[in-house]
Amino acid sequence: MSFLNTMRTPFAAALLALATVAAMPTPALAQASAPAADAAAPAPAASDAAATPAPAAAPADTGAPSVTPAATKETIENPYGLAAAWNNGPVPKFTLIVMLIMSMGSWYIIFTKLWEQHKMLKSADNVGENFWTAGSVKAGANTLEEGSAFRYIAESGLKASEHHEGTLVEQIDRHTWIAMSVSRAVENIQSRLSDGLAFLATVGSTAPFVGLFGTVMGIYGALTQIGIAGQASIDKVAGPVGEALIMTAIGLAVAVPAVMGYNWLIRRNKSVMEKVRAFSGDLHNVLLAGKR
Repeated sequence: MSFLNTMRTPFAAALLALATVAAMPTPALAQASAPAADAAAPAPAASDAAATPAPAAAPADTGAPSVTPAATKETIENPYGLAAAWNNGPVPKFTLIVMLIMSMGSWYIIFTKLWEQHKMLKSADNVGENFWTAGSVKAGANTLEEGSAFRYIAESGLKASEHHEGTLVEQIDRHTWIAMSVSRAVENIQSRLSDGLAFLATVGSTAPFVGLFGTVMGIYGALTQIGIAGQASIDKVAGPVGEALIMTAIGLAVAVPAVMGYNWLIRRNKSVMEKVRAFSGDLHNVLLAGKR
């Protein structure tokens, strides 16, 4: 029994030492766990790098010049133009409306009179081709265009020649009566050709003064604004003076075409009337010879 008690004590101490050694980590295991911890540590850093955007790569220099977008052109509204003059009161509006009516009337008359003269010159050519080659005055008149000036003269001469005897004008000799009738027809044609020319002459002589009226009112407005402001600054003078210059320019732009159109139409009327008078004289002689 003593021997067992003696051996029990060292044996228990050996077991306790073995348990202590087993509980402590070995160096190999410590060394193996250290690299594993090091390998697991960069994982959050990698996720942070993935979340951070990579910097943009610098463009490669190809040697070509860089193209920049074209600068947009700014449009500045003119505060002293025609629109400003229109909105500056009743006087500029009245002046512009009057000159607009003058201009429209002038151009209308110019174009209509040119068309009328063209038709008469064309009828004059038909007279030489058709009228004088007919067998009688009546047959020749029927070859002319309906409503033309030359047909009107021919019909007036025929009517005077046919209805002379047995009327109140019987006391007037036939020669004088035909001459009077043909002359009246020529005068009517000349009067019709002159229609509208008085309007052109009026526009040509008065349009500059209408524009001058707008100029005077514009300068008066400038002086009024200077007096109210108490100083002659450029912003007080530029608007009314610009309006005055616009009115003067518009007055000249209306008057010049009217004067030139008037002179041109007068000259063309003379050429047309020469042909009309020549035809009327020849017709008078034919009617006196008894050809109807």
